[in-house]
Formats: sequence, structure tokens, C-alpha cells
Amino acid sequence: MGAASIRRRWSAGAEGGRSRTPSLQAAGTGPSSRETFPEDSSVSTTARYAHPEAIVSTQWLEEHLRDPSLRLFDCTTYLLYETGTGRPYRVESGRSDYEAARIPGSAFLDLQAELSDPSSGLNFTMPAPEALAASLAAKGIGSGTRVVLYSRKNMQWATRVWWMLRAIGFDEAAVLDGGFDKWQAEGRPTETGSADYPPAALAARPRPGLFVGKAEVKAAIGDAGRCTINALAPDLHSGENPRYGRPGRIPGSVNVPVGSLVDPETFAFRPPEEVAGAFAAVGADRSKRIILYCGGGIAATLDAFLLHQVGHSELAVYDASMSEWARDESLPIERD
Repeated sequence: MGAASIRRRWSAGAEGGRSRTPSLQAAGTGPSSRETFPEDSSVSTTARYAHPEAIVSTQWLEEHLRDPSLRLFDCTTYLLYETGTGRPYRVESGRSDYEAARIPGSAFLDLQAELSDPSSGLNFTMPAPEALAASLAAKGIGSGTRVVLYSRKNMQWATRVWWMLRAIGFDEAAVLDGGFDKWQAEGRPTETGSADYPPAALAARPRPGLFVGKAEVKAAIGDAGRCTINALAPDLHSGENPRYGRPGRIPGSVNVPVGSLVDPETFAFRPPEEVAGAFAAVGADRSKRIILYCGGGIAATLDAFLLHQVGHSELAVYDASMSEWARDESLPIERD
């Protein structure tokens, strides 16, 4: 890890005693080298998420920062929305903010520059599984490591990387609930500078179907056995805002905006019963295959992550989303 200047700020709002935090052993030590994240490392709620090991609390993370098997990454990217430029947004890496203040020991993942297919012509396209595995191995992710992902202002960047890891068969990953914003608001330690992990070995074990293209999305229109969900804001879903080209949505799709699933004050995930209710209200039941989309396959992963957390298994993210669909005149579109 790189040397850094540590800043510690404590506040009365710091989380304490709200999660169970059994000890996490280093890889290859103790009775089992396969020990994983604690059974429930998130904030306790009346109902439990189906996969609580994939969500860690700020308290849990602070208690495990020195675990040698931990691989902690800031995944922040910013979208700078510009009008009159002919493009929906400009992509800006969050690296400068990471270097100014980061969770101690964390490294940085640049989603656009390091983990996307540069030949696709679109932002954030999922690369081939083997190429992604090689890029992640170079960042220190591999067998025996446990990955925690965080981002700023919006957890969708962390869930995007989590979904990509899942798509190549890596399951030892979790998202920090509330991200850097919650961590900082609670006065937990931060440091400046940057860090890197030693390279690791990671073999891709692809899970087909977690990312889909426009052909499957088009085939789902009018199919009662499938439900297509738009994670974008209501003004984009309705067609009021034409950010991506032709205004509107994929015909028949319903809207569960990513912002409705996160507490606006703490940036943390809403309780599982509220999340389940939001999806049930639009007809997303477990008997259906659910396709999630947004502008470029980012916000959709937060919806997909939480659907996974409330027990859905037939899930797919339309990777190119409206960045492709809205500009392809051969594809149908509807608006209010």
C-alpha cells in the first residue's frame, strides 16, 4: 500500500453496534481458507436480504481494513451532462477525488479506462470475460481475495463492478452500504494519495445471460413471462427529457428509478421490505425473467443488485441500454 496522510474525523453520527461482525480470517489461515464475508454485515432490518454477504456496513469495513485478503476499491465515475453537444454526457474519472480522500488502503478502479471494451463505440461496454479477468487480476483480484467496492454520491458504480465480477464467476465481492459518503459522514478515517495491490491470478468462469443485447430486449416486448424495468429517472422514462436521442422508453417497460431504492440522506440501500415492495408494485415477480436497463448499463445494475438481494434469480442487464436503443431507428420506442 502507498504511504498516505491519514485524516480521522469522529462524529456523534458514527455507526456503532448495529451489525454483527464475526472475525474474518486471512486467506489460507485458520480452520478454513474459504471463510467469506460475515453472514450479515449490513445494517440490521426487520426483513433480511437474501444475500447479506454481498453488502457490508461501514462499521464492518473499518474493523477489517487490515485484513490481508481484503481488496478494497473506489469505483467512482462522474457523468457530466452537457446540452447541445450531441452526446448525452461526458465521462470523468473519479480518481482525483479518490486521491484527495479515500478509505485507508483502497485502490482505484477506472471503469471506463480499465474495465470497458474500447472497441464498442459506447461507454462502459462489458469486455470479453477473459479480458476483464486479466484486467482485474492485474489490480490484485484473484483466488483467496475478498473484494469490497465503494463509490461516491451513488452506489451504482460499485454495483456495476459487482455485477461484472458476478458475470465472470467471481463471487467473493461485496458493496459498501452507503459508499464513501456514509463513511465520511460518520467521521471514519480517510487518507490521501493512492495505493495498488500486487497482481493476482483470476480465471473467468462466465455466467451467460447476466448481460444481454438488443435482440433479447426486443424479443421481451409483449412477453408476459418477462418484465423490462427502466432504472432511469421518471423524466427520462416518460420521454420528457430526450438525453439519449429519441425521447422515451422501451415499449412496455416499467420504471423503478435507481434513486427510489436509496436513502437520500445516508446514501444507503433502503430496507429489503421497501425494495421488494417497489419492484412488486410494477409487476416484477419471481416467476418472470427481468431485464434491467438505463442509459448505459450502470444504474440498471443497482436495480439488478437489489432484485438479487430480495430473492430474484432470473435477471439480466441490457448493457448498451438507451445509449444504443434510442439512436437505433429500427427499434420501437414509446413515450407518455
